[in-house]
Amino acid sequence: MAGAEGPAGRQSELEPVVSLVDVLEEDEELENEACAVLGGSDSEKCSYSQGSVKRQALYACSTCTPEGEEPAGICLACSYECHGSHKLFELYTKRNFRCDCGNSKFKNLECKLFPDKAKINSGNKYNDNFFGLYCICKRPYPDPEDEIPDEMIQCVVCEDWFHGRTAFKNQRLNTGSQSDCKLQELQAKHFIKKDAATYWPLNWRSKLCTCKDCMKMYGDLDVLFLTDEYDTVLAYENKGKVDQAADRTDPLMDTLNSMSRVQQVELICEYNDLKTELKDYLKRFADEGTVVKREDIQQFFEEFQSKKRRRVDGMQYYCS
Repeated sequence: MAGAEGPAGRQSELEPVVSLVDVLEEDEELENEACAVLGGSDSEKCSYSQGSVKRQALYACSTCTPEGEEPAGICLACSYECHGSHKLFELYTKRNFRCDCGNSKFKNLECKLFPDKAKINSGNKYNDNFFGLYCICKRPYPDPEDEIPDEMIQCVVCEDWFHGRTAFKNQRLNTGSQSDCKLQELQAKHFIKKDAATYWPLNWRSKLCTCKDCMKMYGDLDVLFLTDEYDTVLAYENKGKVDQAADRTDPLMDTLNSMSRVQQVELICEYNDLKTELKDYLKRFADEGTVVKREDIQQFFEEFQSKKRRRVDGMQYYCS
């Protein structure tokens, strides 16, 4: 019947069409995100020996320290080696934190990477994030009961995460200064203090007053890190990307370098054959304007392997 459509046709319409470019771009995006968060942290050595690390990727183990117990945080390496099969909360990054893995907060676990730890790390700061709860609403993220899509925003001071729709009021500092102390100038303008978060410009840290009195105030409030340009998550992510790029190797070149000259030539010839045949195979679909499906690719490689076996089986070897 004209216009009739079989099950295969309907199935192809239901299947999402994804191009190779889409796959590569998504893979690159995921890799960049992983490099940004994890690249600045050591995945093999416990960070405890470094003391309170300026900024690192952190996790909380719900299996070892569930809600009701004392909060604890573990470094990237310990999340792999000591808590690989446990339920973890990813805390993104935290500043000035020392790994707790295996200390007195863990009743039945000894750290495999650095067991000789103090009972507690008194300099660490904890919040509800260590139990998988965020924002003033104290809810998990993602929240299975919340159907409204939302972004989470991290406070630069307490480093808790808040829903974007929480009542944040934009307040920008007027950084034009007529006196030696910017804080005194702002206080003289009688700004109304409100219990609300503020969004500040990208380079706001460089605008903070660093006079003697203000630096003392930052110290008294335990927020001296606000004056440190390298305290930012962005600085940490950039460092991770640079470190990862320096360590990244090309697996193809590594493989070629490990081969003899004859093996290299054979591999390159095989690659060129694959490239040529795949290009010709896909060109048929492009000319016909049809979508390449998974079965088509599977069929191509099955036929390619079959041709390769026939070539190998048909070779004649001679002894000289």
